[in-house]
Amino acid sequence: MSSVSYHISNLLDKMTSTDKDFRFMATNDLMLELQKDSIKLDEDSERKVVSMLLKLLEDKNGEVQNLAVKCLAPLVSKVKEPQVETMVDTLCLNMTSDKEQLRDISSMGLKTVIAELPLSSSASVCKKITSQLIGAMGKQDDVSVQLEALDILSDMLGRFGALVSFHGSLLSSLLPQLTSSRMAVRKRSILALGHLVPCCSPALFSQLTQHLLTELSKAPPTSMTRTYIQCLATISRQGGHRVGEHLEKLIPMVVKFTGVEDDELREYCFQAFEAFIRRCPKEMSPHVATVTQLCLKFMTFDPNYNYDDNEEEEDSMDIEDGLDEETDDEYSDDDDLSWKVRRSSIKCLEALISTRRDLLLSFYSSVCPALLSRFREREENVRADVFAAFSALLRQTRAGSGRPGVSVVGSEPPGAACLQVPAIVKALHKQLKEKSIKSRQGCFCLLTELAHTVPGALQEHIPALIPGVIFSLTDRSTTSTMRIDALSFFHVLLLSHPPQVFQPHMQVLLPPVVSCIEDTFYKITSEALLVTQQLIRVMRPQGQTAGGFDPKPFVFSVTMKRLKATDIDQEVKERAISCMGHMVCYLGDHLKTELSDILSIFLERLKNEITRLTAVRTITLVSASPLKIDLSTILPEALSVLGSFLRKNQRALKLGTLACLTALVTHHAASIKPAALEPVLAELPALVDESDMHVSQVLCAGFTISSNLCSKYTGELVHSPLLQGGALAAILDFLQALVQSKTSNLGFSPQSCVDGGALHRQSYHSVARCVAALCSAAPKETAATVIKNTGSPESARVLALLSLGEVGRSGSLGGSKEVQGVILEAFSSTSEEVKTASSCALGSMAVGSLNDYLPFMLKEISAQPRRQYLLLHSLKEVISACPGSSLSPHVESIWALLFQNCECPEEGTRNLVAECLGKLTLVNPAQLLPRLKQQLKAGSPLARSTMVTAVKFTIVDHPAPIDSLLKDSIGDFLKTLQDNDINVRRVALVMFNSAAHNKPSLIRGLLGTVLPHLYRETQIRKDLIREVEMGPFKHTVDDGLDVRKAAFECMYTLLDSCLDGLDVLQFLDHVEEGLKDHYDIRMLTFLMLARLASLCPAAVLQRLDRLVEPLRATCTTKVKAGSVKQEFEKQEELRRSAMRAVAALLAVPEVERSPSMADFANQIRSNADMASIYQTLNSTPSSGPT
Repeated sequence: MSSVSYHISNLLDKMTSTDKDFRFMATNDLMLELQKDSIKLDEDSERKVVSMLLKLLEDKNGEVQNLAVKCLAPLVSKVKEPQVETMVDTLCLNMTSDKEQLRDISSMGLKTVIAELPLSSSASVCKKITSQLIGAMGKQDDVSVQLEALDILSDMLGRFGALVSFHGSLLSSLLPQLTSSRMAVRKRSILALGHLVPCCSPALFSQLTQHLLTELSKAPPTSMTRTYIQCLATISRQGGHRVGEHLEKLIPMVVKFTGVEDDELREYCFQAFEAFIRRCPKEMSPHVATVTQLCLKFMTFDPNYNYDDNEEEEDSMDIEDGLDEETDDEYSDDDDLSWKVRRSSIKCLEALISTRRDLLLSFYSSVCPALLSRFREREENVRADVFAAFSALLRQTRAGSGRPGVSVVGSEPPGAACLQVPAIVKALHKQLKEKSIKSRQGCFCLLTELAHTVPGALQEHIPALIPGVIFSLTDRSTTSTMRIDALSFFHVLLLSHPPQVFQPHMQVLLPPVVSCIEDTFYKITSEALLVTQQLIRVMRPQGQTAGGFDPKPFVFSVTMKRLKATDIDQEVKERAISCMGHMVCYLGDHLKTELSDILSIFLERLKNEITRLTAVRTITLVSASPLKIDLSTILPEALSVLGSFLRKNQRALKLGTLACLTALVTHHAASIKPAALEPVLAELPALVDESDMHVSQVLCAGFTISSNLCSKYTGELVHSPLLQGGALAAILDFLQALVQSKTSNLGFSPQSCVDGGALHRQSYHSVARCVAALCSAAPKETAATVIKNTGSPESARVLALLSLGEVGRSGSLGGSKEVQGVILEAFSSTSEEVKTASSCALGSMAVGSLNDYLPFMLKEISAQPRRQYLLLHSLKEVISACPGSSLSPHVESIWALLFQNCECPEEGTRNLVAECLGKLTLVNPAQLLPRLKQQLKAGSPLARSTMVTAVKFTIVDHPAPIDSLLKDSIGDFLKTLQDNDINVRRVALVMFNSAAHNKPSLIRGLLGTVLPHLYRETQIRKDLIREVEMGPFKHTVDDGLDVRKAAFECMYTLLDSCLDGLDVLQFLDHVEEGLKDHYDIRMLTFLMLARLASLCPAAVLQRLDRLVEPLRATCTTKVKAGSVKQEFEKQEELRRSAMRAVAALLAVPEVERSPSMADFANQIRSNADMASIYQTLNSTPSSGPT
């Protein structure tokens, strides 16, 4: 016998002791043993342990019984399936026992077993449990057994519903329970049905729904009607989209029952409406008006109370709080349930607002006034829901105006919100002084949302709101949460409104906020310091004193006290430093003797590892103050400490330190001695590194004063292939500053730059621009130097030509014949890279000397067909870089030349012509855009494709004068999606994709007409598939692939930019087809599916069963053994992409309630290959399938 078996055997012997303490201790020891991962039980030990624990469930001592139940949890995963079945059989038998205590403990045991049961052994065990529980439910004489059985059934279906196959028998046993005379049984049956519907088949779901409809049509008693309607609401919430196909029958039925005089029934009706709206927003569209009218009608349903408008208006300010309470008590009645009707109708309205952003404007005209009128609701909980619904309306407005993909037009909803501001403030400002904390919190949340949605809208109403804020900060009965909410709202108010609005109220506002700084609760102190920081900025914007008010007596002492304290919360420490920094920055001239103490504390905090980042930012703020604060007392030591920070690995600290040093050098250069700056300068060169371009950019932008940077580090950065954008601009400014400062011994020269021996191809252009910056003082001498290098090796020659172009871009070389000759000579080179560089150089030279080069260039394009492509590249550079005013005189000649070449058979040349036409159109859109449109009707297919591609290049990602013209005419260009020529349709899709990505506003209004044509292009067309014979082999060519690919790329872009304009279910139909298409398209649709899973989980769940099979097919397909390496790699990449989509689907809540998805998740777990791919794609173990 092994040591484990021997130890277990001893414990089992002790469990039979007559002493209850022995039994308790032995059971406890057994539980500790079972919790060890390493324990392995042999078959005999398994049987004995199970038998003993089941026996202990009947122990006379309650503590031993409870401990035995706890032992079942670790035991279930340690024993084999037959022993689990034994446990389940015994527990189910005990559940029907006459002994109540044994029934209860066995019920707990069954719940424990279900919670811990491994998935691998769940099916057979669940079948046993179900058969026994169905029998227990049939015992009508004992309600407690029925209730426990229904509870356990709910637990089992919640965990294993998708893995069991006997849903039909469960449904047939649960439906009769809905007619039970006991309400508790009916409610638990509804819960069990709720767990059953997500995982049952569509046929069973239809059977259940039809049963409920049939029963409701028989006009049952009101209590039964309540049960059926409540069941409808539950299965809609749990079953989601499935209820959509039955809505046409359900809605009229539920609407009819809202007319029955029963408050609870009406509540359940509105809960059902809410579930329908949230789960099936599309199918509910025809019924939205009906449901909205019902909600508006019943949200005011309060038969036992008379809301007298006049009395409320006149007396609400003067009435005493006590009288208010008395009045409420007079009208409140324990039997009055009308508040439930009002609350459920308001929640239903909130669901409408949250799911139908497209109806936002109509909600402002219909729902908004109704909600405003309910702000005076007498029931506190209902009033909180009114505030929540109105906040949802404001949130939708903000989302609609802030997101590019929203289909709401312009800024109309924010404008509608703005119009309601006076009414909102009028309704809320009195409630801000009410005793009800819940109401005040709702008011502050709503007002905060309003300030975010329409910044500045409360400007005229600040005097009305301030008393309410002050009341919540000073009232002794106010809770901590209430104070934090009030301060948070006040902070938002200060940030979103101009300072002058608050200045007249400073003497009233400061004392309560300052008293909150002294509060004992750290969160209140922290929030109050944040508000005080903003108040200081308000007091003295841009250094101007507001009305002679001196805030120092109010603010300084309490903030100083918090600043000095070291035994306080980290958040308070940081905000105290920041607040005092703002005080010094804006009110430093009021602080005389105190200033040195404050600065010395800042220096201490700078040396502290915990507060150093906040201190760095604060010193940056103070050093840039317009009050010219004297920092000479701390500068030498501060510079030394800041220099040491540049060696730290903390990136935020490094960037903050560089910003601080820049501010100090800029504003306090006279106070800094060169010796004090040396430690800092010594650290700078090492920071210039391509591994962190942003730090390099900040460094170059801020420290053009030091030639120490011109070491090998800067040279390496100039040669880096990663140098671009802001970092490149900073380097160029830095090099020009060096040239102007006439610094000697730079460490590298233009000549060394042009020597491009070991340069990466990506760095040629950036190095050329750096050469031009260094040569800005003597361009002609540089040109001579560069020209010498044009005969060098190829790489140096490419760099020399590019450098020549960049030097000439400034116009300093004029129309030099020598330079022109060198460039034209390079056009004849055998190297493609040299020819491309010469093309760029010619374009850059022409930008600097337009009149010298452009006529020559246009002449050459016509005269030299072989060089046409390169010369068009040069022309494109000219059109892109020259200002419109310079190009205007040449527009007609350029346009005529481009039109001559718009039907060129070479696609590359045609694309270049299109790009030139598009960019040229931006020079004079009113005149040139109609010409493009005209050519659509007159031109050949090649000309039409060129015109459509040209339009693509007129769409830029920033506001442009052409936008309004383009919006009016883009519909005509998109009609080419119906063109007979497949290539024209492809370029039309590419243009549409560009518009959707860069300027979605152009095409948002056209989605209704464009999408059918877009979706048609996603279909595989057999007439475009042909077979090509290649020797003995036949190869299939799909001429429609490029068009389909372009269509799917458009769909992917629309997900980000125009989601609200899409019918997601229709969109998913085409995604589903794409999952079975070509490799490239499948890769795209996997990405789309993952995106949709996070953006529209409800819609994805509706289509889940159809989406799983293509994913499963991709993940399980294997490449034939004799295939080439590329085929294996492509299939592996496909599998990984498909698995990413699966991971995104599994992250959707309740997704594994779908039987097909649960089956697929099990397949992934059981297949080692798929499981390893899945695990590598998931960084966190919790995101895996469970």
